[in-house]
Amino acid sequence: MMETIILILVIGFVLFELIEHVVFPLFWFIKDRNRKSVCGKTGMFGKVGEIKQWQETEGQVFVNGELWRAVSDVPLLVGHKIVVQSVEGLTLRVKPFKH
Repeated sequence: MMETIILILVIGFVLFELIEHVVFPLFWFIKDRNRKSVCGKTGMFGKVGEIKQWQETEGQVFVNGELWRAVSDVPLLVGHKIVVQSVEGLTLRVKPFKH
């Protein structure tokens, strides 16, 4: 009788650990594999911001609650909206936002 109880407890413990350390992580990996990153460089692509300072092809933009150094191939105006094309170090490459 006692051996049966111990065997059931051991099997239950092994099953619990298997589910916790294999099944759940595998489930979350499969569920989140196509989710777009919200942090790092890839999280900035396509974000819309506002130009705070600008001179010819570089200046500062406000994106995600932070002020960033930015460059563009075209002159932009203070107060206009931009969209982030890429991130090069701590500098954003931006283009004008078209509605």
